[in-house]
This record gives sequence, C-alpha cells and structure tokens, in this order.
Amino acid sequence: MHYIDEGAGDPVVLLHGNPAWGFLYRKFVKPLTAAGRRVIVPDMIGFGLSEKPVREQAHSLDGHIANLTGLLRQLDIRNATMVCHDWGGPTGLGFALSNPERVRALVIMSTWAWPLPPAEFHKRIFPWRMMHAPLVGPYLLGRHNALAGRGMYLSVVDRKKFRDEAQRVYEGILPDPATRLLTWTWPRWIPLDDTARGFQRFEWLERELKKSKFPTLLVWGREDEVFDHKTFASRFKELLPHAVGPELVTGRHFLQEDSGPEIAEKINNFLDRIDERQP
Repeated sequence: MHYIDEGAGDPVVLLHGNPAWGFLYRKFVKPLTAAGRRVIVPDMIGFGLSEKPVREQAHSLDGHIANLTGLLRQLDIRNATMVCHDWGGPTGLGFALSNPERVRALVIMSTWAWPLPPAEFHKRIFPWRMMHAPLVGPYLLGRHNALAGRGMYLSVVDRKKFRDEAQRVYEGILPDPATRLLTWTWPRWIPLDDTARGFQRFEWLERELKKSKFPTLLVWGREDEVFDHKTFASRFKELLPHAVGPELVTGRHFLQEDSGPEIAEKINNFLDRIDERQP
C-alpha cells in the first residue's frame, strides 16, 4: 500500500475515491505542512502506486476499511483529521467510527454514508448502471479506461486545465485492463436497494455517524452533479447537526482539481478554530 507521509504535527489523512489516487491531493500538501501539520495520503489498494489485485474478490468496502486501518495503526496515527471524498468517505468514516480514540476531526466532501436512497446519478440506466454492467463495464472502463479518462474530465469545472495538467496522470497510472478492475467493480458496492451486498455496512455507518461528536467540516462543490450539495451535504447536516458548513467551492465531483488550495486553507482554518477552543 503506497502512501506519502510529509511534515510534522497532528496528522491529516487525505482519502481519495474511484478512479483517483493520491495525486488528487497534490495541491493540499504544501499548505497543510506549512501550517504545522503532518500529511498522510494513501493510495487505496487497487489504485495509484499501490498493488492492484486482479481478482474482484480482493475488493470489498470492509476490505478497504481494513487496509486503511492496518496502515494507520502501523503508523500509530493519533489525533487524526480524516478528509473523506467519494469512496474515501465510507472507507475513512469506517476507520474513524471504529477507531475513535485515534481521530480528532472529520472533513467530508462529495460522498455519502447511508444505504438508501442512492444518488439520482447512480440510479440512471445511462450512463452509470450501463457502464458497470457485466459486459459493458469491462469493455468501456476496462479496455478503454473511460472512468479515469472521460469520466473524470466531465467531473471538473475547468476541463482545459484538467486535460493539460492532470488527465494523462490519472489515465497513465492504470495502463491496462487488468489494472483497471476496481474502476468498474467497486461501484457495484453502491447500494441501490436493500439487497445490495454493502447494505449492512452502510446501515452501520449511518447509525454510528448519528452518534458521532467529532468536530466536522463539510466542503462541497457548487457544481457537483454526482452528490449534489442540496441533497447530500444537507443529509450529512441532518446526521451531524454540529457540523460546520457546507462551505461551497468551485467544483464538480472532483472538486480538489478546481479548488485544491482553497479547500486546504479551509481545513487549516477549521483546525485552527478547534485548537483555539481547547484549553
């Protein structure tokens, strides 16, 4: 499991989702370390520079939570701020809610943590459910790398900048169909009804999140069409009424690409306010 570990101080753990990797947070590291924080950015197993198992059975939400837990316990991470985006949401929150003694605060962006209802985007036959069908998924997302290519391109605001600066990196880290397995199999864990294989884990996340007292910051992209802020940020606000925000920035689903330094500064300001309240 590849990760970067930079700086010193209380750790901030930056968690990506599908089909991204730690590169998504490249503009966060300098502002956070300059503010006196330790920054840890894992590549989830199956992505980035981490090992990429070629069997679907190697990938489950519980498995990814366990991988993250193993890494952070090995590093003896304590007083951590978990920054959770996309699949880094259920994964990072799964770690936080089962290891509360190691966690200080949460930052939640464009994600979810409950079984139903799913996002309207994920219920659509085209393009989402068709892309992850048994034959079409391996063809479009496996052979043609459609999620890391066209999918991410359509999920940012400044597409020219993304194409010039970042798109080839996301595509190049998944060079062949075998390395792209997770891009079309992991989404099958998104619950669409109560028969979904991840349903019980998401029920647990929702139940435990309601009890959570972690200081929490919600940051959302104004233009996000996958987890729109009016529905999903509002739902987190219902579960966590003490949460700050949602603070809106320029961005679709991959808001880090459009507003990375701005979000990093919001995280710094949020943690500074927590420090000021502590005796």
